Amino acid sequence: MERYSAIGIMSGSSLDGLDLAWCEFTVEGGHWAYCIREARTIPYPASMHERLIQVMNGTALELARLHRDLGSFIGAACAGLLGEGTVDVIASHGHTVFHKPDEGLTTQIGCGAQIAAVSGFTTVCDFRTMDVALGGQGAPLVPLGEQFLFPEHKAFLNIGGICNIALHEADKVVGYDVCIGNQALNSLAEEAEQPFDADGAIARSGKVDEALLAHLNALPFHHEPPPRSLGREWFEAEFRPLLSTTTSIPDRMRTVVEHIAQQVASASATAKSPLLVTGGGALNGFLMERIRALSKVPVVVPDTVTVEFKEALIFALLGVLRLRNGPTALASVTGAKKDSVGGAVYLGESAH
Repeated sequence: MERYSAIGIMSGSSLDGLDLAWCEFTVEGGHWAYCIREARTIPYPASMHERLIQVMNGTALELARLHRDLGSFIGAACAGLLGEGTVDVIASHGHTVFHKPDEGLTTQIGCGAQIAAVSGFTTVCDFRTMDVALGGQGAPLVPLGEQFLFPEHKAFLNIGGICNIALHEADKVVGYDVCIGNQALNSLAEEAEQPFDADGAIARSGKVDEALLAHLNALPFHHEPPPRSLGREWFEAEFRPLLSTTTSIPDRMRTVVEHIAQQVASASATAKSPLLVTGGGALNGFLMERIRALSKVPVVVPDTVTVEFKEALIFALLGVLRLRNGPTALASVTGAKKDSVGGAVYLGESAH
């Protein structure tokens, strides 16, 4: 039996903070088991939050400085989580700034060298670029980890800043970004001077704007076949302008919830098992009500730790797989030429 200790880190497009999961893995005869030893979400300092929002439109030097500073912030967060503990690897998804796989590029910031230098532990980052270089979308990567860690489930939905789905079939895994998620809901909540719509209360008080709903559902992305993936650029250029209407905030929020529920119901219609839902959106009671009302398959929300930290858990596993030189991306999901071993490795002080 082999044992590994790893920290997985997620910084999602919803910008609600840095998710860290300190995980223990065992593998024997090809069968993986895990436990989440400790997990926490660390909100971004207000100044860094603002920089993450503005960096897409900033200078190259501002991007480079934020890349450095976010790496240092992540390294310090890992050191704080570990205390006197040790890990074999830190695996950081990084924060996506640009995602244009059709142009052969994707950019996740949060310097791995800084993480390794500040924390002292070997760090893997930049998981997506190899898959994109091979013609893939670079996303989603989580379905590979689902195969190893959640073999009893065959259908998965994650509702973060973006909603993505994975359907595990007998001979392949299909996974793709379905539609927008908390990026849109949080943006509208901020208009209402709230950080987010707690339990969907604002949306619940509104009414569906049928014209707006039709426009959202008609966006070309929703009619493209998989593999497909979204970046914040798409939200800013295609989705957000449609929300700039005179319709009230509750009505816009209610309409976006209905849009998400409809898109998820359509995407999960062919699922052969209950849909396991994780991510921050799974804690939005009204959104889950609408998804359950429209879905043709049962919808399951697991325990809160799994809901909040499943993606960080799986990136911890991807870091371990990278150290083992095993594949970290599935071509059947991303559309790449082949499965690939992705991730840049920075050796920490502990490796010397």
